[in-house]
Amino acid sequence: GSPDRALFSRYLARHHYLGFRGPVGENIAYLARDRFGRALACLLFSAAAWKTKPRDTWIGWNDTTRARRLALVANNSRFLILPWVRVPHLASHLLGGIARRLATDWQARYGHPVHLLETFVERERFQGTCYRAANWIYVGQTQGRTRQDRLRDISAPVKDIYLYALTPRFREELNRVAA
Repeated sequence: GSPDRALFSRYLARHHYLGFRGPVGENIAYLARDRFGRALACLLFSAAAWKTKPRDTWIGWNDTTRARRLALVANNSRFLILPWVRVPHLASHLLGGIARRLATDWQARYGHPVHLLETFVERERFQGTCYRAANWIYVGQTQGRTRQDRLRDISAPVKDIYLYALTPRFREELNRVAA
């Protein structure tokens, strides 16, 4: 309900190629500003994708473990540098800064940690350069389907999958058996 949240939503709805209707599940939105208070970028982290084979294989998840531990992964579901902003290396700089604070912000808001970030980069539109520059790891591609594709008949663009570990022992945390 804050003015910044309304501005954030408006910027994404108008300027992000996917548009914006609202976040999915647990989420944290960042409206990045310069030292003069001018808006530069919008970044949204929300609930992780339910299932993606390259990510799950890279973590070492089976279906049961993924179902139990998925809340410990956050998805960078929107990233927008505002169209009038021209600052070299801004995207990777923002990704690095947010990666340093997101775990603390998530814990404070939701009362549980997040150990890994994921994002999906539409390969026909973008090269993922800012993610690679910010040390995100490419782990594979999607199959060109959507979360609503229960009958496997919806076609979507293939996306590259990038991951970023927030904690050194993230695999242990993501595979830990509940006590």
